[in-house]
Parts: sequence; C-alpha cells; structure tokens
Amino acid sequence: MTRLLLLGGGHAHAVVLLKFRQFVSKELQVTLVNPGPVHTYSGMVPGVIAGHYAPAEAQIDLAQLAARAGVELVQDRVSSLDTGAKQVQLAGGAMLDYDVASINIGSIPAGAGGSAIAVKPFDNFIARWKALLERGPKAPRIAVIGAGAAGVELAMAMKFALAGKGEVVLFSDRNLFQDAVAKRISQALQRLAIELRTDAPDRSAFDAVFQATGPSAPPLLRESGLKADAQGFALVDPCLRSVSHPDVFAAGDSASLEGATVPKSGVYAVRQGAVLAENLKRAVRGMPMLDYVPQRDSLSLISCGGKYAIASRGGWSAEGRWVWWWKNRLDRRWVAKFS
Repeated sequence: MTRLLLLGGGHAHAVVLLKFRQFVSKELQVTLVNPGPVHTYSGMVPGVIAGHYAPAEAQIDLAQLAARAGVELVQDRVSSLDTGAKQVQLAGGAMLDYDVASINIGSIPAGAGGSAIAVKPFDNFIARWKALLERGPKAPRIAVIGAGAAGVELAMAMKFALAGKGEVVLFSDRNLFQDAVAKRISQALQRLAIELRTDAPDRSAFDAVFQATGPSAPPLLRESGLKADAQGFALVDPCLRSVSHPDVFAAGDSASLEGATVPKSGVYAVRQGAVLAENLKRAVRGMPMLDYVPQRDSLSLISCGGKYAIASRGGWSAEGRWVWWWKNRLDRRWVAKFS
C-alpha cells in the first residue's frame, strides 16, 4: 500500500483531487491535510471584499472533492515535515507517515507579522475585513502595503466597499507593472481617490494595515531539509519533484522550478496541477514522468473595485466593464468545475 500525502489544499491540489476522481487503485491510500474543508479562490477575493460575491461563491469544497476521489481529509495545520523519517507533524499533535508527499501550502506575504493583517490565509483576512466594517459608524482609515496585482485590487475593492465613507492609502516602494498597464492602474486609483505613497505607513495613523506584499516562503519549507532556492521555496525539477528528495513533489507558490522563472500566480499553479496529478499517478505506478512546461506569458485581469477591470497579456492591454464581466465569467466557470 502506497501512502500519498497531500499537504495543503491550494489551486494545484484542488486540480489533483478533481483528476483523481477517475483514478482508482487498491494499492493507494491518499490523505489531504488542510486547515479547513474549503479552499478560497484568490481570483475572486477582491470581488468578495467589494461585495460582488458572497464568500461561499469564491470557495471550492475540498471536503466534497476529497470524498468523491476517495481521499481522506484531515483538517489540521502542518507543523513540520521530516523528509528523513518521511513523517509529518500536525499542529494537533498527530503524526502522519508517507511514501510520497506533495506540497501545495502556498506562500505568505513578505514581511508579514506584527500588527499588520496578512491577506493570506484568505479566510482569516476576509473575517478581519468583515469585523472592521462592523465596528461602528466611524469611517475607517486603511493602509494597504504592496502595490502588486493583489495590493491594487484589494485597495480598490476596499475603497469601493466603503462607498466614499473611509480612506484607503496604498504603499509601495516600486512599480511592478509595465508602462501601459501601470498608467491604466494609476488612473483607476485616481478615480477612486486612492493615494499611492512610496514611504512606510505610520501604523498608528490607520485603523487597519493590510499586508499584500509579494510572496515569501513558509518556514516549513526551509526547515524540512528540502533543497530550496535563495528565497526558501522548494526547488523542483520539470516533473515537479524535489531536486533533493524524489519522493516529495511541490507546486504552486510553494515551489520554484529549477533553471526557470515561473511567477507565483494561481494561473501557473492551475497548469501545474494537471501535470502534478498525472505525475503522482505515475509515481505510484513506477512510470516515467511528464514535464511541466510553463506558458510564456499569461492573461492578467485586475478588477478595479466596481464592475470594471483591466486586462493585459504581453504588450496588449484593455479596460472596461466588459473586461470585468469577462473575468467574472472565467472565475465563476473555474470554481464551478469543482462542484
């Protein structure tokens, strides 16, 4: 009996569960470890904050997916991974053994900690946002640190949700977009009266500070003994296997592809998920692996608070209400495929 342990219920592992519904083996025992029974789809989080979606509309039911695939779901957090003993320690105290493990635990915002509210995990972030809105009649003053796609989307979603009753200030020390897209985003921020600053926020001047900086590696990865890149993410080969431990796979934000630069983005994690699912099946059967080949570029869709969005791919960009409806259709269709 081969014991396959899936750590984390991110985008890639959601795809694995979907693919495993058609894969039945009496010689395989699969366990998924995730803090809760659902996975919140990152692409719809700004829409949840803006009020366009209920939180449940942006969630993938991992418990249902696991049950349909014959996978046991353990709702707990992973405390440590001992790659030598092939064991995982859970926060609740349980120990799980594995023959093959796959990691899809995501990332954490760089510099997260202290009084700032990290935007990941999303469930906690959405709960903290809801609590802020329920405080009372006072219009809140909010700081968002990080002006990448996540930061600008969330800042605009928050300002839209406040309906002119509060203030949102965006902080970043650099521009992360190409010129044409940067101009569109700058104009969108101006329309919503969101100030962009390059200094550090005085946290005492704000009712809440949200951390939406770039991804950093969870300490678990570096502490596991897996070979990691300079940022601490697990280094994997084209088959998405650890370059140091061939019995461990990794995908999504948790992984860095050796010799290539792959953005930490859900679009890439989803593509990796299909290859990962096939290679996990092949690992169990002792078959040759498939290579993951990252796409050259990807479509970026940035929502602007209301039902308006900016699209870009390569050197092309466009914006308008039609872009939001396009994004809405793609997001809803992607979540629906798991139900």
